[in-house]
Parts: sequence; C-alpha cells; structure tokens
Amino acid sequence: MTEPTKTATLSFDGKTFDLPMFTPTAGPEVIDIRKLYGQAGVFTYDPGFTSTAACDSTITYIDGDEGILLHRGYPIDQLAAKSHYLEVCYLLLYGELPTATQLEDFETRVTHHTMVHEQMHNFFRGFRRDAHPMATMVGVVGAMSAFYADSADVNDPWQREVASIRLVAKLPTIAAMAYKYSIGQPFVYPRNDLDYAANFLHMCFSVPAEKYEVDPILARAMDRILTLHADHEQNASTSTVRLASSSGANPFASIAAGIACLWGPAHGGANQACLEMLREIGTVDRIPEFIARAKDKNDPFRLMGFGHRVYKNTDPRAKVLKNSADEVLELLGVQDNPLLQVAKELEHVALNDPYFIEKKLFPNVDFYSGIILEAMGFPTSMFTPIFALSRTVGWISQWKEMIADPQMKIGRPRQLYLGATARDYVDVENR
Repeated sequence: MTEPTKTATLSFDGKTFDLPMFTPTAGPEVIDIRKLYGQAGVFTYDPGFTSTAACDSTITYIDGDEGILLHRGYPIDQLAAKSHYLEVCYLLLYGELPTATQLEDFETRVTHHTMVHEQMHNFFRGFRRDAHPMATMVGVVGAMSAFYADSADVNDPWQREVASIRLVAKLPTIAAMAYKYSIGQPFVYPRNDLDYAANFLHMCFSVPAEKYEVDPILARAMDRILTLHADHEQNASTSTVRLASSSGANPFASIAAGIACLWGPAHGGANQACLEMLREIGTVDRIPEFIARAKDKNDPFRLMGFGHRVYKNTDPRAKVLKNSADEVLELLGVQDNPLLQVAKELEHVALNDPYFIEKKLFPNVDFYSGIILEAMGFPTSMFTPIFALSRTVGWISQWKEMIADPQMKIGRPRQLYLGATARDYVDVENR
C-alpha cells in the first residue's frame, strides 16, 4: 500500500481525530479507519459494506457510472473481443498478459489437470438424483481438500500454485459431472484435444452412443460467457472467499464458500431469475402487460435482466455478449422456442422504449447469458454452476493476492448491538 496522501478530520464529543487518506490509481479516495476504535473507541456503521473498502487490490476495477470494467487495466470489451478465457485467467492470476510461450505452458498445465480423482465419481453418487447442481458443486469442491490434500497448505507458495491450476482445470469437469448426474446420464471424461470452452460443452452434451461435434460458434459464445464473468471486484461471493480464507482455510473450502454465496438469487442466480421471468411472460403478446407492470411504481414486479446495481449506465459486458447472443440465435433459431421469441421482443422494446432509455434499464449480462445458455440447451439449474465455473479464477486470484499480503488479518466485522443488556438468569419454575 502507498503512503497516505492527506488526512480527514473526525470530530465528536469535543475531540478531534485525524484519519489518514489514500488516493487510489482509480476510483474514490479512501479514509483509513483501522485505528479509529483504538484511538476514539467507536465503530463505523455500514450494513452491506457499500461504503467500506475491506482490502486493497490490483486485480479488477469497476466504474459503475461510466460503465467501465478493467482486469489488470485492460478493458473487458477488448479482452472479450481479442482474447480468450485461459489468457484472461493467466492475466488475472499473474498480473500481465502472457507471452506466446507462457500462454502455451499455462494452457498445457490446465489441460493436463482436467481429470478428477476417480473416487470422486462415488462421491457424486451420494447425492439424491434430483439434487440441484449447485448443491452438488458446493459439496464436491469442498471435498477436493480430501482428494487433493497435497495442495491444501496455504503457507506453501508452490502448493498455492498447484491448487490454483487444479481448480481452474477441474471446475469444468465438476460442473459437467453435476449436470450429467442431474439428468441421469453417464459422466463424460475431458478431452485434451479440445479448448477449454469446447471441452466443457463436449462433457455436457456428448453421450457414449453417438459422436458429438462442438460448433465453433457455440464454443466461442461459451468462452465469452466465461471471460465476461471471470471477476467482478469485491462482490458478495468474492468477499466471502476472502473472509473464509482469512482464517487460513484451505483454498478448496474457501472456493466452496464462494460457490455457496454465488447460489443466491440476488447474485449468481440472476440469469436464472431472468429466464424464469421470461417463462412467466410466456408469449410475445403478453409483453405489453408486463412492461406496464414494470413501469407501475405500485406493482412489485421488476424486469429481471435489465439494469444493474453497479452499472448506472450500461453493463460493458452486455454489449459484447449481445453479439454472441445474436450469433447463437441465428445458428440455432428461435422459431420453435417461445421463450427466446419473448426474449428477443423484450430486448427490442427495452432498447427503444423512452421509459427504459431514460431509466437506463438496458439488458445486462445476465439477460444475454441466460438466453444463450437456454438456446444451447442448458436447463436453468445449470446457469449458476456455469457462473461459478467462470468466476473460480477470479476467486483464486483474489485469494492468492490476499494470502500474499503482509497486512492480511482474519476478518472480524463489528456490530451495532441493539439487544438486551446484562440480566440475571431466572430459574424455569419462576418464569
């Protein structure tokens, strides 16, 4: 961390305290309150941590007002257009874009770690046949610390490196196995001759009975979905990974905690919620009814997949994924899928309706990723597992950064206590 640039003054009860301030390379200035309790005996109050910087980081930067998302300084639209997922993984993990030699070495290491321990097949079979794939992933990723205990020591830099490669390499296999298990089909082993995204699609949709060829357009769309979800600064799941790992928990347990947090409908489940909304609308002729409800302040209905909590203008990821959505729908067609017909018409209305334009309620990345995955044939129950698969590298990058930070401390949030004060126990017969 750099040295403080100036101070802020806090005054109360006739006392004054000078608090150091830091100036970031981008974003708002930060007031350092680490010593506030020791000096002044008070806490700050910030539910949801919406105004609190819990760490310093060099990985990802978001400017929601301007619609900017940078990974290590590189704009997400450039990375999505010119790069591919494993190159972005390298960038997030190591801080710089790789040379051709470095990228080849990294891709080789990931490719040759995609298989999972054979005994993990038995672990999957311990789940009910109708278990949600996210429930399965939380359990299986957490169990990796039992199957790969040789890379669970967070204090060993080499073990951290091995764990990082294993997680990036094996999450597609685990996600595909969760999908296959949920639909009662046999597990499909990974293929080293396919790239990362194509290999995942092959493991999901191929069956032993017949040959399956991955369409390059679908593989490219999947690669973009993975790339655009790779990291997103200090969101709920990333903060969960950092908090869990601050105790010294092994990386597999910490990533499993992040997956559990991502499962929430307000976070990783947003694209699933978007498709469920499209099903509720049902047919194109009902769109005006739901548009009217969305505009009615007295109606609790909200259009899922439009607008974003962070991006107050447009979601920079959505602009990139719209192109892939158009390509996929052109390839697969929407004529026989009422859900996709509703999605396309709803997109058209939202992009042209003055109300949506004024409110900046544009389709976001969840809207486009949802309709792409639907068109590919994924059930909505797999949307969040795919999100978890793509976000794993971001979690690992944040985890590695935190573990290497000499300022790291175990997370210990404070509280504003509003409960009863001390009182004496009363025996049960006297209550």
